[in-house]
Amino acid sequence: MTTLLLIRHGTTAATGVRLGGRTTASLDDRGRAQARAAGRRIAPLAPSAVYASPVVRAQETAGHVAEAVGCAVGTVDGLAEVDYGRWTDRPLAKVARTARWRVVQGLPSLVRFPEGETLRAMQARAVEATEALVAEHRRETIAAVSHADVIKAVTAFYLGLPLDLFGRLEVAPGSVSALRLGPGARPALVRFNDDGPWGSAEGEETSRG
Repeated sequence: MTTLLLIRHGTTAATGVRLGGRTTASLDDRGRAQARAAGRRIAPLAPSAVYASPVVRAQETAGHVAEAVGCAVGTVDGLAEVDYGRWTDRPLAKVARTARWRVVQGLPSLVRFPEGETLRAMQARAVEATEALVAEHRRETIAAVSHADVIKAVTAFYLGLPLDLFGRLEVAPGSVSALRLGPGARPALVRFNDDGPWGSAEGEETSRG
């Protein structure tokens, strides 16, 4: 079994204010602190590899994590943020007033963002990327830095949770979620949205699967 540590990037000045998406926003001071803390928390598990979405804030977070665990950062396009199309970087208060946003909240599986992608497509390519990483790193512990909706969608898939309910999951900046995955094996959610410590003994047990 492979232990996959899914880490949400740290905050930027736009977090919680703008929809974000595939922007060039950098981590703010709080976000950098969150990224360093995430790296320190997972260091006892000795991940063999660190991967990240190509989006700047994920790459920056992964850099701090990789420094803490002694790995280089690999980029995985399938872990990228949702392509929000024309909604990229729009103020959340503005999009929240649209009829489409009500569908996003209630039936996200039916949504295509204006000139962007569907959440179904995002989930499919993120799961495909996850499966590829698991196949490459069997019986290892690896870390992957991505985005809240991507992490929620991947987790929902492995839990058998309908995509329309993935919004009930919360993924905070800098948090770590852990899945235990393997070919033909039943997936297991080990931790979710976690910001607590990981002991070395626990890490050894987790990595053995």
